[in-house]
Amino acid sequence: MVKGIAIWKQIEQALLKDITAGTYEPGDQLPTEHQLATRFGVNRHTVRRAISSLVDQGRLRVDQGRGTFVREQTVEYPVGRRVRFTQSVSAAHRMPNREILRAEIVRCDQETADALKIALGSKVVEIQSLGVMDGKPLSYAISQFPADRFASLIPHVKDTKSITAALARLGVSDYTRASTRISAIAPTAELSRHLQIPYGRPILQTEGVDVDANGDPISLNVSQFAGDRIQLLVEPAG
Repeated sequence: MVKGIAIWKQIEQALLKDITAGTYEPGDQLPTEHQLATRFGVNRHTVRRAISSLVDQGRLRVDQGRGTFVREQTVEYPVGRRVRFTQSVSAAHRMPNREILRAEIVRCDQETADALKIALGSKVVEIQSLGVMDGKPLSYAISQFPADRFASLIPHVKDTKSITAALARLGVSDYTRASTRISAIAPTAELSRHLQIPYGRPILQTEGVDVDANGDPISLNVSQFAGDRIQLLVEPAG
């Protein structure tokens, strides 16, 4: 250890060097406090202070009962007039992909009916999908479309793996976001499984209504994001 520099600070610097060098990559679990204390020849309290500092800096995260992990890099996800998963992830120089989990025609509830301006119980096309970034789940989304207008949407979505491309095939060359509501929610066990995150980790949720060039609602989209992998960037309208 170097004289004149607090021991916990030297441990912090050593761990940060390990992270920067790739010894521990994003998502990797660090050794236990006991193992780190043995490595540096200090007590666990000193190790805990170094870890706490790196957590405050956003370099590590602590999952209660599981351990300490290198925090994944976040991506800025714009929420403005045009919300496009593939374009947003690509713009951040990351690799996007969309997995279609389920696609079916269902009867809508009151919330969907109000959003799409259709009668309660009307048929809607429901697409459940997983937005993937660099091979890791980023978002779980449920999108609903009025079936009277988009009855043939499902095969196009399955073929293109893109809602935007599928809509273009059906004559909707452009659409914009009419409204977006953002909230923080507690994840269900199923949602945690989809996003591959520990149960109890915070989730960011957006509820948005998209409209076509005539201002007619075409979809209600509820997307849930792994909170430590994304920063929602609210862009001004215009």
